[in-house]
Amino acid sequence: MPYDLKEIAAISGMPGLYRLVKPTRAGVIIEALDAKGTRSVASARNKVSLLQEISIYTQDYDQTVPLSEVFDRIHQQHGATPAVTHKSDDRDLTAFMEGIMPDYDRERVYMSDIKKLVQWYHVVSKALEYQAPAEEVETEQAPAPSDADAPKAAKKKAAKTTDEPAADEAMSTAGIIPAAEETNAAGNPEAADTKPAKKTTKKKAE
Repeated sequence: MPYDLKEIAAISGMPGLYRLVKPTRAGVIIEALDAKGTRSVASARNKVSLLQEISIYTQDYDQTVPLSEVFDRIHQQHGATPAVTHKSDDRDLTAFMEGIMPDYDRERVYMSDIKKLVQWYHVVSKALEYQAPAEEVETEQAPAPSDADAPKAAKKKAAKTTDEPAADEAMSTAGIIPAAEETNAAGNPEAADTKPAKKTTKKKAE
């Protein structure tokens, strides 16, 4: 993950972004993601939304793009400091969004979402270090596996998969909005509508 968003959250009623430090009986200790890094306690009544669990709608109704991937696209095209800010003209922000995510849903992703996306990216890019995705390097000089080792090699190769968001990760309901606290699918219309099919088994007649 280029930007590690696992402990970064937006908290209702509190401006900016915060790093979650540790939970307490009254809530959770948070650290402001700014130059001051002021620590405070977010009450259990505050809605804590992890950025890692937020996604953006695409024109494919069943598909969304994780915020971490959107941030990576922004970094690839614009670096750590994009020319636009959340105060930029709506036309510039729309053009910016179309450049990084041409297939975003124009009806379900609002201008307020795009502004929040840009604002969050500026905060994250200043506070966190960008980690380039690791590239797998194959050694050509490595000896070819023998016939006995072939099944093992095949299994190892099949085990490598690309990092994709889990099916139960929280999805936004209007582009970029906070997900439910400490849940993945709760309060998510998309997740609620999708239920795993029950498996049925049939006994063969002997």
